[in-house]
Amino acid sequence: MRVDVRALGACNRLAERGAEQAAGALADLTGTDLAVEVTGASVASGEDLAEAFAGRESIGVSVGLRGGLEGEAVLAFDAANVDALLSLLPGGASMERSAVTEVGNIALGGFLDGWANYLGKAIDMTPPRYFEADGAAVLPDGALAGDGVFLFESRLDATTTDLDFSIYMLPDSGQFRDLVVGKTAPAAAPGAEAAREGAAEGDTGSTAVPYESLSTFASLAKRGSANAADNIAMMTGLDTTVDVSRLRFVPLADVPAEVGVEPHAGTVFELQGEPSGYLAILFEEESAAKIAAAMLPSEPDEPLGGMAENALCELGNVMTSGFIDGWANVLGTSISHSPPEFVHDIGSAAISPLVAKLSRRQDYGFVIDAAIQTEGVQARCDVYALPDERELARALDRLSET
Repeated sequence: MRVDVRALGACNRLAERGAEQAAGALADLTGTDLAVEVTGASVASGEDLAEAFAGRESIGVSVGLRGGLEGEAVLAFDAANVDALLSLLPGGASMERSAVTEVGNIALGGFLDGWANYLGKAIDMTPPRYFEADGAAVLPDGALAGDGVFLFESRLDATTTDLDFSIYMLPDSGQFRDLVVGKTAPAAAPGAEAAREGAAEGDTGSTAVPYESLSTFASLAKRGSANAADNIAMMTGLDTTVDVSRLRFVPLADVPAEVGVEPHAGTVFELQGEPSGYLAILFEEESAAKIAAAMLPSEPDEPLGGMAENALCELGNVMTSGFIDGWANVLGTSISHSPPEFVHDIGSAAISPLVAKLSRRQDYGFVIDAAIQTEGVQARCDVYALPDERELARALDRLSET
């Protein structure tokens, strides 16, 4: 099976529209405005999913999908937010299980309408099943088996109350296979393809890659995160772990919002080779000051002044090498990176210039995100790798041949 990354992007648009319809249905039901924060497709192994969902307590509804699309869809609230939901529903507090079930049924129905309209076939839902689950038990059993699955995830946020929740869809092969191989993919937005062609004149490279290679690259993302964590431990003497490392496929325009508006400090790099692209290593401001102080022989005059800046640039260098050396070895390519550029700004402003440059060539991208935690100073950083989709496709295609 060859996955066309542009077709996958088109499917992602369907999921985004579905999430918007679900938000509208819930807004009508609860009287609370909801906004879609982000929708993305992840390629993740069962082990990756188990780690990503570790520590979560969820309450929600799951349904099986039959007809035009097969698989499962799940709506999950953070258990701590359920009281906020029930307070918005008539009789909600006294009808917790049935109220949550009804909300899930309405939201998932709205989510799937867009897919059904595109396919021209009805998507039948099995009766909703209420659940209370810890960790990855929120997902169907099949999601944790095998080497990798596609997971569409949409996060919705209530503007006036703590009512954040997520919708997950795990499609089976079959009809979904026909969508992502590019033969029957939803059409791109008007003018979008022309814009991409104009930005990459003469570039007719395919963006279809073997699924097995895509899964391999997801594993490389995790390995690169572990290498970067080891480099932090070596330089600081602090025990360091990777909390989450996943390969996601998201609209590039959504990435700055994911980073958020809290102040961050860190380093950004341009990657040269195949694949080229960009990589950002961002610490929340307080974490950046703590990790820099741990690297210096004495307390810096300013928490993020010249000495701290140099320390973070040095750290960014070795972390970036930890990522790309593994990619180059496995992909059989040469990848280098620019000198570190120190950034200290709100998170979205730090990442936006990278997204803007890559957006000249593509609308969607693979984002490798990792949360790296150090013990002792409670410092956390997030790593965002944004490779060029055409060059990544070529490298992964060669990988499948070997």
